[in-house]
Amino acid sequence: MGGGIAVRRLIGPSLMAATMLLVLLGLGTWQLRRLAWKEAILAQIAQAEASPPVPLPPSPGEAAPPPFTKVAASGTLMHDKQALFGAEVRDTLAGPDLGAYLIEPLQRAGAPPLLVDRGWVPLKRTTPVAMPQGEVTIAGYVHQADTPGMFAAHDDVAGRHFYTLDPAAIGAALGLDRVAPFVLIALGPQAAPGVPVGLPTPAEHLPQPPNNHLQYAITWYGLAAALMVIFVIWARKAVRL
Repeated sequence: MGGGIAVRRLIGPSLMAATMLLVLLGLGTWQLRRLAWKEAILAQIAQAEASPPVPLPPSPGEAAPPPFTKVAASGTLMHDKQALFGAEVRDTLAGPDLGAYLIEPLQRAGAPPLLVDRGWVPLKRTTPVAMPQGEVTIAGYVHQADTPGMFAAHDDVAGRHFYTLDPAAIGAALGLDRVAPFVLIALGPQAAPGVPVGLPTPAEHLPQPPNNHLQYAITWYGLAAALMVIFVIWARKAVRL
């Protein structure tokens, strides 16, 4: 009789513990899958870093190259069609300063304009941004079009300040009928002369996304193990009551 009561006492907590265990194990397994995905991206970035920029051929029907591909494009920067992307505070000689990334179309021969992220510029500038004239060659890496997230800030189309790096939307706001379906992120000293202040990375290094998925997986699996230990201790005491 007492044994049956003890078993019934364990049914509810056992179901709850089993559900929590499945959730924790599922989260740990998901992080391991994310780890494999992130390692593949990092391997792709490492390969791109070790390779010289590949000339971007002018093609009217071009598709976006693979992400992080290091390319070089030639053309004329359209300074009258500037836009800003994002918002970022940086430490400057005058103290912390709010800025954004300067986007300019690169007019190419025989191909649609290519939006170029020339680098970070302060929103309040005491000196004008340098504007290279004539044909320039800009080396950088490919950034595919983003889609706005649920919590993304709304673009200020009239003010040409965008928070989603969507070439089609930015190009339309700049009055361009068609642009390349990706953005070129200019890198280091290989960019056009007179680049904006605070270019994000040197030419030899591409951005490295964080890879903490193994730690996250260990955390979730560790919580699952702790849950089992706590439940077993509790269940042994409950049965004895």
